Amino acid sequence: MVVLVFTSCNSKKKEDDQDKKVKTYKILTLTTKDITLNTAYPATLQGRQNVEIRPKIDGYIEAIYVDEGATVKKGQLLFRISNPQYVEAVRDAHAAIGSAEAAVETAQLEVEKVKPLVEKAIVSQYELESAKLALKSKKAALIQAKATLANAKANLGYSRVASPANGVIGLIPYKVGALVSSSSSEPLTTVSDISEIYSYFSLNEKQLLSIERNSTGKTFAEKLHHIPAVSLILSDGSRYDKKGKVTIMSGQIDTQTGSITVRATFPNPLGLLRNGGSATVQIPSTYQSVLVIPQSATTQLQDKRLAFIVGSHNKAKSVPVTTVSSSDGQFFIVTEGLHIGDRLILEGVNLLKEGQVIKPMEVKASTIYPSIN
Repeated sequence: MVVLVFTSCNSKKKEDDQDKKVKTYKILTLTTKDITLNTAYPATLQGRQNVEIRPKIDGYIEAIYVDEGATVKKGQLLFRISNPQYVEAVRDAHAAIGSAEAAVETAQLEVEKVKPLVEKAIVSQYELESAKLALKSKKAALIQAKATLANAKANLGYSRVASPANGVIGLIPYKVGALVSSSSSEPLTTVSDISEIYSYFSLNEKQLLSIERNSTGKTFAEKLHHIPAVSLILSDGSRYDKKGKVTIMSGQIDTQTGSITVRATFPNPLGLLRNGGSATVQIPSTYQSVLVIPQSATTQLQDKRLAFIVGSHNKAKSVPVTTVSSSDGQFFIVTEGLHIGDRLILEGVNLLKEGQVIKPMEVKASTIYPSIN
């Protein structure tokens, strides 16, 4: 009896010790979810227009009517360039027109004088033809003089430099009194139309094919139109409050980089976005009725990604999985390896061993991914 009691107590003690060695792990029973993943792409920002303002004539800057960073309207005067030779050229052209007009009148009088003499056979027909040719030559000279005046006026008009578009003034490297010309290395300034901002980013061939396959439409234009609205993450990590639209994809893939350039357009009514800035474009992709698991519930073993589920007798069982990653680095969409109803082990997977007995503790799905539908 003593031996039996001692043996029974010893066996019970071993079972208690084994129970103490079995660790508790949080598990989740898998069900399908609807999830929207955002894929991020680094982007550069360009204004709708970014026009360099360059002088068309040589001269000294006489006046500057705007300041750097000012908002201007199309046609607004920006600079006045002084060069007296253009004023004199207009005066000379006016004088040349007066002289040409007088020459035309004189030639006309000569024709009118010779014509009756020819009719009376006093002079030959040759004299009349010569007078008419002289009149034609004088008229041509008048036309040329008028063209010279128009050109002189155009050059004089170039002394007043106006904005070609609505926008914001950039840096002004030249000051009043500076000599400028059409061959100057730097422009007078730039005018950036930032009422809309173009965000340029690149897609590799794999990403391009994925977007095309997941977008509705028969033609490429229809697929482009049905790409959902995109978001813009600014350089400080904040989300821009306006949605954008993918509007253009370049026609061919760059053979050197293996990528294609894409443009998304964002409204910019307050001028928050500036030409030359940087940001991140996020393109959403919606997946319906898929298995979603935390990335922390998986481990990488060489070229395989593994998840652990609870098998028979509460033993851990490793399962190779194929996944799609979310841009926030928190979740995986499982495309192969797991099934509805599998009990996924959520923690400590890096230290789990195949066949290890665990004590499962069920957790609610809402505590794992509350933001997922």
